[in-house]
Amino acid sequence: MNSSSTLALRGIIPPLVTPLSRRDELDSEGLNRLIEHLIDGGVSGVFILGTTGEAPSLSYRLRRQLISEVTDRVANRIQVLVGVTDTAFVESVDLAKHAADCGADAVVLTTPYYFPAGQTELESYIRNIAPELPLPLVLYNMPQLTKVWFEIDTLERLTDIESIIGVKDSSGDLEYFAELCGLKSIRPDWSIMIGPEARLGEAMARGGDGAVAGGANVLPRLFVDRYDALVEGDQAKADAAQEKIERFQKIYDVGKYASRHIKATKCALSLAGICGDLPADPFHPFHAPEREKVAEILRQITVLPIVPADAPV
Repeated sequence: MNSSSTLALRGIIPPLVTPLSRRDELDSEGLNRLIEHLIDGGVSGVFILGTTGEAPSLSYRLRRQLISEVTDRVANRIQVLVGVTDTAFVESVDLAKHAADCGADAVVLTTPYYFPAGQTELESYIRNIAPELPLPLVLYNMPQLTKVWFEIDTLERLTDIESIIGVKDSSGDLEYFAELCGLKSIRPDWSIMIGPEARLGEAMARGGDGAVAGGANVLPRLFVDRYDALVEGDQAKADAAQEKIERFQKIYDVGKYASRHIKATKCALSLAGICGDLPADPFHPFHAPEREKVAEILRQITVLPIVPADAPV
């Protein structure tokens, strides 16, 4: 069967960080610089209010402001996907309606967190909420944080919902990812996107359509070049980009807490002069020693102008 939506997701779609100037205050200037940086880098779209965007830590007011400012700034130049996951059904629906009013292209929904749902409950939840959402829906498998998988059998049963246009998988399980891609035999219109950015090649070899790559916030052109080379069959170019991506990913080893992935990404963006590095509570930004480690990694791999590690943005 075919979806009623013609929206297809392809290529590199960064999960946008949320630039903050202080608690519950959006850094609008940094956000604008970031969006232009990504569009100049050739990305296909942006995914806001996801994990990298720290969505669960943001106030509802700030989430709505972010949606409004991103859609306004993007101005239909690329796709805008909006995360609407929440512990409350009605909050997800209300946020999706705001996203539609602002002109977003799709919403993204993972499994409800805190109280783990069984698969029958999860299927009912999606069947109940999908008709309430005014935009095409991307399901998001993130079991590391939500404690619940979108199991393949559940997704297969959900293929009859026309508004679902695909799945983003951040599990890192390539066997699962291959099974996801197998659902295209039922829904050839579905887009299947990988989360772990360094596994783009393996994902595409299994039938994937691209990556929601956090590192593309910092180096969008590098990730786009990797994707393009894979599509074109230019293995030498693809391998060169992959080698640089793997060196870039060393920034995620800086710091000792699970929050280091978000903090390292924001740190790198601040070193590149794009936006500040303030994370949402309860996280702290990197201190000078960690910032210098990130700066050194960036100096070794990128042509971006890197400002001194202790310089303010």
